[in-house]
Amino acid sequence: MTEREKMLAGELYNAEDPELVSLRRTCKELCHTCNQLSPGRTEERDALLRRLLGRTGEQFHIEPVFWCDYGWNITVGEQFYANHGCVILDCAPVVFGDHVFIAPNCGFYTAGHPLDAETRNTGLEYARPITVGSDVWIGGNVTVLPGVTIGSNVVIGAGSVVTRDIPDHVVAVGNPCRPVKELPPRK
Repeated sequence: MTEREKMLAGELYNAEDPELVSLRRTCKELCHTCNQLSPGRTEERDALLRRLLGRTGEQFHIEPVFWCDYGWNITVGEQFYANHGCVILDCAPVVFGDHVFIAPNCGFYTAGHPLDAETRNTGLEYARPITVGSDVWIGGNVTVLPGVTIGSNVVIGAGSVVTRDIPDHVVAVGNPCRPVKELPPRK
């Protein structure tokens, strides 16, 4: 099994594998190019992002600066918006539904490291997918950790650290992020 196959299977893998390093370098070059375009060149930026990302809706917008590890592991739905400073470490799939709005300086991190120092010091890591439903607003400076699912019709309060799944139809805040208010289901 290759290191890429191990990564995608959720097993421990060596992130310094030459194939993975090359894939990340290619991705970083595309991110860099997107981030350097002047603000008025949105069509060119969107075209580059469509090349970079695994799947996009027809209408989406990602403000610079934006960084990701591979790109092809990211899916964004219709009317997706990510403000400045979004980082997605997509060693595992990261899927966003429709009408997702992400405030500035948010991070979605699928990569994790073993708790055992001896194993961690070998350079091995693992990846767990992140899923975000539809009709979600994520406040500024939110961090979403590996393996988390955020339901639909959800608001995540600014500064939250999402360490576990969040159900549908709630406002959730804090560190660790927890539901604090129910929202009526969308009609």
